[in-house]
Amino acid sequence: MGDPTGFLTKDRRSAAHRPIAQRLLDWREVYEPVTRREAGVQASRCMACSVAFCHHACPLGNLVPEWNDLVYKGRWKDASERLHATNNFPELTGRLCPAPCEAACVLSINDRPVTNALVEKQVAEIAWAEGWVVPRPPASTTGKTVAVVGSGPAGLAAAQQLRRAGHQVTVYERADRAGGLLRYGIPEFKLEKWVLERRLSQLRAEGVTFRTKLEVGKDVGAHELLGKVDALLLAGGATLPRDLPVPGRELGGIHQAMEYLTVSNRVQQGDLAEPTITAAGKRVVVIGGGDTGADCLGTAHRQGAASVHQLEIMPRPPDERDPSTPWPTWPLRLRTSASHHEGGTRLWSVSTQRFQSDGHGHVCGLELAEVTMAVVDGRPSFQLVPGSARELPADLVLLALGFSGPERSPMLAQLGLDPGPGGNVARDRDWATPAAGVFTCGDMARGQSLVAWAIAEGRGAAGAVDRWLMGETFLPVAPTGGAF
Repeated sequence: MGDPTGFLTKDRRSAAHRPIAQRLLDWREVYEPVTRREAGVQASRCMACSVAFCHHACPLGNLVPEWNDLVYKGRWKDASERLHATNNFPELTGRLCPAPCEAACVLSINDRPVTNALVEKQVAEIAWAEGWVVPRPPASTTGKTVAVVGSGPAGLAAAQQLRRAGHQVTVYERADRAGGLLRYGIPEFKLEKWVLERRLSQLRAEGVTFRTKLEVGKDVGAHELLGKVDALLLAGGATLPRDLPVPGRELGGIHQAMEYLTVSNRVQQGDLAEPTITAAGKRVVVIGGGDTGADCLGTAHRQGAASVHQLEIMPRPPDERDPSTPWPTWPLRLRTSASHHEGGTRLWSVSTQRFQSDGHGHVCGLELAEVTMAVVDGRPSFQLVPGSARELPADLVLLALGFSGPERSPMLAQLGLDPGPGGNVARDRDWATPAAGVFTCGDMARGQSLVAWAIAEGRGAAGAVDRWLMGETFLPVAPTGGAF
C-alpha cells in the first residue's frame, strides 16, 4: 500500500464532466481530462486488501491493487505493463465498463470506492502517449490458420491473442469497418472512434488481417471457410434485439435502438450528411432503462429533440445499495449516466400498452399503464394498475429492450448451431461448439454482457483454440476462466 492513510484522508473524486451546454453542441467525450497527479491521489485510496475483492469481481482478473500502487508511486510504465498483462484494451474498459471492481471494493462497505476506472483509463492513455503501446508480432509462426467471425471486443481480443501465439489470423466482419458495436452501437460521446482505430492499427501491425463487408454464411459459405482454416472462432455477438409486439408496432417512427444509433454513428464517421432517423424537433420516447436507452437519450439531446422520456417497467431502484444485493455483489441501486444529467424525464413502473397513429401511418403517441412488480419463482411478474392508463405524445419511439442472443443467421444454420431455448450458441468447457473445429466466445455464447466479459471471453477462447491446435498453450487467460 503506497499511502496507508490514503483512504482515510483523500475523498473519492470522479472525472469531471464537461459543461452540459458545451458538450451538447458536439459529439466529443463528455469527461474532462485528468492529470497524473489527480489519478495518483485517487490511486492512493486503494488499501491493497489482503483479499482483493476488486480483483475477483473483475471478469478479466485485473490486478487492481498492484497498478493502483504503481500509479501512486509514479511508476506509470510498470502500471501499464501490469494492466496490459490481463487486459488487451484497457482504454475501452476504462471508458465503457460499469466497474464491478468498484462495487466490490472494500471501501464500498461503508464509504465510496476507489475510482479504478478513472485510474485504468489514465494509465492506458499515458501508455499510448509515451509510446509504450507498440505492436507485438510473434517471434515465430506456427503455420496454423484461424478465422475469427466478428470484430467486437471479444473477436478483437481473441484475434490479438491468437496472433501473438504465432497463428495466422483473419477477422471477418460483415460491416464496412471493424469494431462491431464499438463502432456503430456506442455513441461518439462515450467512445470517440479514434480510440478504436488506434488499437486496430496495432492489431494490423501485428499481422492480423481484417476482411470487412463479408458476411460468413452469405458471401462465403461457413463450411467453405472452415475448409480453408485450421480453426473457426465465432464471436458475432448478441445482436438480435427484443421487440415490443403491441398494437400499433407497425407504425412509422418506431425503431430499434441500434437502427437509430448506427445511423447517428455513420453521420459521425462521415458516411452520411444527415441522419436518416433523427430526433431533431421531435417528442422522443425511449422504451428501456438500460445503457442502450441512455445512449439513445444522449444522442437525441445532441440532435435537438423537443423532449425525451425514458420508460422503464421496473420500479425505481433505491439511491443506495439495496439490502438484497449486499457487498461485494453487484448492487441494485439507481444509476444516473451523463446522458441523464443532460435532461429528459425518466418514468418507472410503466408498461406500453399500444402505439397511437396520427391517421397517416405514423406514430403520434402511446398509451402507458402503471404496473406493480412481484417476484414469482425467482422471476419478476408485472400486474397492471387498474385505472392508471394515460397517453404520452411521441413522434419518435426507440426500442432499447436489450438483446435475446445472436441472430438466426445462415452461418449458424449451415454449421448446425442454431441457438437453443436460451438463445445462445452452445459450447463446452473448452469453448468448442458441437461442430468440429468451431469455437465460440463473447455475447454469442454467454448472452448480452459487459465489455470486460467480452474481452475476457476472447482471451479465454484464444487459449482454448491455441491448446486445441498445438496441444498446449502459454496464452494467459482470466482467472475467472472466462465463460465458466
